[in-house]
Amino acid sequence: MRNNFWLKLKTPILVLAPIAGFTNLVFREICQDYGADVVYSEMASATALYYNQKEKNKTLELLKKSKKEKNYVVQLFGGDEKHFPLATKIVSEKIKPAGIDINCGCPVSKVVKQSAGVDLMNDKKRARKIIKAVIDNTDLPVSIKIRKEAYGTTAIEFVKYLADLDISAIIVHGRSLKQGFTGEIDYSVIKEINKIFEGKVIANGNIYNLEIANKTLKETQADGLALARGALNRPWLFEEIKKEKPINLNKKQLFSLIIKHAKLAEKEYGENTVVALRKHLCYYMQNFPQASTYRQKLVHASNLSDLKEILKI
Repeated sequence: MRNNFWLKLKTPILVLAPIAGFTNLVFREICQDYGADVVYSEMASATALYYNQKEKNKTLELLKKSKKEKNYVVQLFGGDEKHFPLATKIVSEKIKPAGIDINCGCPVSKVVKQSAGVDLMNDKKRARKIIKAVIDNTDLPVSIKIRKEAYGTTAIEFVKYLADLDISAIIVHGRSLKQGFTGEIDYSVIKEINKIFEGKVIANGNIYNLEIANKTLKETQADGLALARGALNRPWLFEEIKKEKPINLNKKQLFSLIIKHAKLAEKEYGENTVVALRKHLCYYMQNFPQASTYRQKLVHASNLSDLKEILKI
């Protein structure tokens, strides 16, 4: 019997979607503090887990969770169904997340070249074998992430083909493979999936502010929203949606958040982590007065002292 945490969540369910290079332990914790109900790991390679079964390896380090994290979902990607049973067992036993997700929607070429991500929508039989392999090798709830359409296969066709499998939730990105990360969101596809799928349907794509969040929920009638790039510079968007009112951080509040993020990262990953954090810190400056000036300085920050000097905190 699966302990399906998805069933216990109040709607709308707010999810931090997986973002390579960003949704690490520290950022997940920040988003959870702002009201995220579910947080996803960065994409983790099932193949890497299969071939490297040591206690300590880069993939397991990537997936590490904090004691504070609730409803943490590990997302696996890969193209070979033989790798998923063992990868699933390793994640279930060593990481102990609340759930496992299979990425069937990533359009990035280096992922697709591995016959993974959105390429699984091009081969429904292989996708089914992978998803079933994960379901059969864990007691955790299993979810998938897909796109509106890819290679002529629509999200609706894909979901119908998997209808008999024990899938607890689906994140649906409302754009096609051809659209990538730009263009209009097709709300009607997500709405239709909500009618035919018994589990939780989470809408994803282009959710950057409270107005769009409310429109997405209304148009799709989904059980929740998955925030991706919209949360990178505004993690408080989760709180805005929960409280149903806009939140505008002033300069002091924003700079304090940046310092908090850096402090948590240094505590978790060491003093040199600010260099790796530069890209994310620059995201916080989007739409902020003198953003370009601050970004030029932030890309040269090497440690917490540099940040404090730049931000005068």
